[in-house]
Amino acid sequence: MDSERDTSGDSARLNAEKAASRLFSGRVDFLLSAPQLKFLPDPIAPEIAFCGRSNVGKSSLLNALTGRRAIARTSVTPGRTQELNFFDVGGTEGGVPLFRLVDMPGYGFAKAPVKVVEKWKSLVKSYLRGRQVLARNLVLVDSRHGLKDADREMMRMLDEAAVGYRIVLTKTDKIKASALDTVAAKVADEARKHPAAFPELHLTSSEKGMGIAALRAAIVADALGENRPA
Repeated sequence: MDSERDTSGDSARLNAEKAASRLFSGRVDFLLSAPQLKFLPDPIAPEIAFCGRSNVGKSSLLNALTGRRAIARTSVTPGRTQELNFFDVGGTEGGVPLFRLVDMPGYGFAKAPVKVVEKWKSLVKSYLRGRQVLARNLVLVDSRHGLKDADREMMRMLDEAAVGYRIVLTKTDKIKASALDTVAAKVADEARKHPAAFPELHLTSSEKGMGIAALRAAIVADALGENRPA
């Protein structure tokens, strides 16, 4: 009986990953950049937001998830994204999308001017607290370094805003398996102390494609209301 349940679960997981892959291979369009709240698009579709330190590989992950080479800009200069960038996923062109991806400004860049940091905090806090269509946030963490103070500040901000979030470890191909296991265990242990953190960690590599299919399926499930908040 257990083996039958395992087989059924594996089949459901693979079907969800295939369906999500088909969805992301369809319409994915850049919508707009919002430097201030007044420029936000109408809240007509669920939103999945991505946040992380400025050099965590956020743009590369967005490109890998959508199967596009440059849907999101990548740069060797951390901190380039200073706006909320919106992307429509699914639906018909010019019509209401199934959901939206939101590329949030990177944080934790030491050389950023104080005014830039304060502007970022104000924009992000206001978005998190007041955006009713925000279905889930993804907190990206570099697997080579684990959680940093800037990540913890972001997690506290999400806890306070009561926004459920998944933690995604990036660049897992850049670290030895044993070291990755240690980092993942530490991050998972700390995440359990945060009320809004989703219990499952996602281990990914944009370069090698590791964990991308599973994360796509999780994003679709979150956006379409198939997962309950943490």
